[in-house]
Amino acid sequence: MLVLLPPSETKAPGGDGPALAVDGLFAPELNPVREKLLDALVELAADVPASLAALGISARQSAEVERNAGLRRAPTMPALSRYTGVLYDALDVPGFGKTELARANTRLAVASALFGVLAADDEIPAYRLSGGSVLPAIGPLGALWRPALEPALSTVSGLVVDLRSGVYANLARIPDAVAVRVLTEDARGKRTVVSHHNKSHKGRLARALAVTRSEPSTVDGVRKVAMAAGLRVERAGELALDVIVSG
Repeated sequence: MLVLLPPSETKAPGGDGPALAVDGLFAPELNPVREKLLDALVELAADVPASLAALGISARQSAEVERNAGLRRAPTMPALSRYTGVLYDALDVPGFGKTELARANTRLAVASALFGVLAADDEIPAYRLSGGSVLPAIGPLGALWRPALEPALSTVSGLVVDLRSGVYANLARIPDAVAVRVLTEDARGKRTVVSHHNKSHKGRLARALAVTRSEPSTVDGVRKVAMAAGLRVERAGELALDVIVSG
């Protein structure tokens, strides 16, 4: 089983790992695209106004451009520790025991605008690049990633549980993956797709799948693990699950 997480805009700073080694990352067939994007980001960082515009950030966030300038020499840390925010708070990597972390490192992966897809323990620097960014030297990222990333993800063996947000799902389709939505149900039983609970409940689901002793291999197996973790989950199709949250 592979649980594919979305990344986050926010990244933990620093790290005690060596400088980025692209050749050591998951799915080495993606390295030509990774190298192209790394070169483009570092080059773009020399023009701060152009970087701010391309990355969709303000002058107050110019430190993000400085991060990109130093991508090749900055310290690294495992991907699961690098990404932060609501989903990763719910995933609670610091709370994993040794055995749980070992399971998580084999079952979890992270989608990335810069790296395509990362293993949970791939060592990466902090960076700024979003799935919807358009770089002057590259253009839309989907057109660059899709021809490389879709074949790479198609070779993953076993069940794939896709927790990516829409912008990252657009970088590569995974037709046989289990899609997960989070729906809010009001007192009248009306359900809507909303973002308020989305990240935290996907983080809880990812944690449950990461640490369970018996790795699920079917959609119903995923639902069983989720419900054992206290989530309300329903089948929404052959390859679809809905997490229901009371509004």
